[in-house]
Amino acid sequence: MKLRELLLRIHLSKGIGIKGRYLAFQFLLKQPFLSKVTARTIINAGLVTSQYQQEFEHSFNQLLTNQRLVNKLVDNEQWICICDADYPERLRESYLPPIILFYRGDWQLVHKTTLAIVGSRKASTYSIQALTKLLTPVCCRQLVIVSGLAKGVDTLAHTRVIQQHGKTIAVIGTGLDISYPANNQKLQQYIANNHLLISEYPNGIRGHKSHFPERNRILAGLVETILVTEAAKHSGSLITANLALQNNRNVLAVPGPITSSLSVGTNELIAAGAKPILTTKDLLEEFVS
Repeated sequence: MKLRELLLRIHLSKGIGIKGRYLAFQFLLKQPFLSKVTARTIINAGLVTSQYQQEFEHSFNQLLTNQRLVNKLVDNEQWICICDADYPERLRESYLPPIILFYRGDWQLVHKTTLAIVGSRKASTYSIQALTKLLTPVCCRQLVIVSGLAKGVDTLAHTRVIQQHGKTIAVIGTGLDISYPANNQKLQQYIANNHLLISEYPNGIRGHKSHFPERNRILAGLVETILVTEAAKHSGSLITANLALQNNRNVLAVPGPITSSLSVGTNELIAAGAKPILTTKDLLEEFVS
């Protein structure tokens, strides 16, 4: 069995997390005979937590011997493996990169000049005004905008780019066949048909609170630069920004009123050294080679 097929089965197996999967990939790179790899091989390498070993062994063995089960889980979705040449190099070098990504749409968008935009799910009028000002036609022609298709700023960013005839990538925390939030179903379908929709979760997997930090590490790893528009203290947007910093990405922030709780995070980022973004020119300067 080829490495990518083996990694797909590990990725689909129950009982192993994102760290274990990535360590399994590194471990398998050193194995001379992949055909001899079993669930016990992975377990004995210390890659599965003791309490989940039985679950992993049962799940992996099923996937190893039952191609129909694999096909059912993948459900004809397009997918790319970390060992493929077309896997984005930026993501491959990031913190715990996913070993498998499922996608719908134009995969080549991941190789373009990208900017992630994140912010509060309870976006204020200020975020709408800021994104309207910053995401001009000139900006949207030069940058592919990446976000998480969540309520608030994510939805605003995707929608604004589409209105300006630019390109966008949505990285979601569910299977590609599930819309979360539900009222973004049409937007998600439009992005899948005309832009790019990405998830590391197979079809049928619904959102879980752990999925969104996991999704955020992909956002932070996939892009060159991240812009935070609004963020409360200790928010998910700040977690994403910190992941970006760990990956040596550029972090930008929109300054806000000191009286606004949704600007506490962005103002703190600026105080810590993030570049304040006031105009489209400020934004595009980050991408001048």
